[in-house]
Amino acid sequence: MIKAVFFDLDGTLISGTTGEIPKSARNAVDLLRKNGVKIFTATGRHISEIRDLPADDIKFDGYITLNGQLCLDSREELLYSVPISSADVKQILHVFEEGHVPVMLVEKDKMYISFIDEKVRTAQAAIHTPVPDIGIYSGEPVYQCNLFTDEKTAEDIVARLTDCKMSRWNPYAVDIISKSGGKVAGIRQIMQHYGIQQNEIMAFGDGENDMDMLRYAGIGVAMGNADREVKECADYITEHVDADGVEKALKHYYII
Repeated sequence: MIKAVFFDLDGTLISGTTGEIPKSARNAVDLLRKNGVKIFTATGRHISEIRDLPADDIKFDGYITLNGQLCLDSREELLYSVPISSADVKQILHVFEEGHVPVMLVEKDKMYISFIDEKVRTAQAAIHTPVPDIGIYSGEPVYQCNLFTDEKTAEDIVARLTDCKMSRWNPYAVDIISKSGGKVAGIRQIMQHYGIQQNEIMAFGDGENDMDMLRYAGIGVAMGNADREVKECADYITEHVDADGVEKALKHYYII
């Protein structure tokens, strides 16, 4: 019996085309709640970004943010956190200060970028999100770093880090997090907090950072708009987010 469903946001619950949650997905989420199923988001976004998205009115039972680096309960109180190591932050700061590649640093309460170029504008526009403010390192723990660059440059930078991994979410952008983090690490913390078992969870996703989550969940669902590699990780491939994919998968498994 499924007791909890974890939703990625961009391209899964939120349409990449319209920037809105399809009506069918909203109805499906409402039915889940009426059926006593807990709902969570598992996203690469910061909680401050979620507040500005069309999902801000959904009452999630918890939030896995920054790809599992910061997990919050329904009141947005901290449950779990995994910062990037100080040694790796030091290496990232070299790139931040060099000024050749735009670097966004994400802390618990804010995010800021070294400088803005066309890659930043293009990547942020693709997720219907304003470009971040330019800032300087505050000295606070860093939970996620975003590089706005090509694959080769990103790989070269990550190779300098001893305890980090990356996932690409746009042709011009990657997320960098601690190797001990990730959406599955966040899901495990949520499961422990709420007393939920692995075979009682269902997860929806469409991106590279969702692959481990789809493999781990009792039922992993890839959206029809997901890349082939993501679909290969799933138990079920549903329709495109704009073709009622969330609702159809939940009905397929008789969850709603």
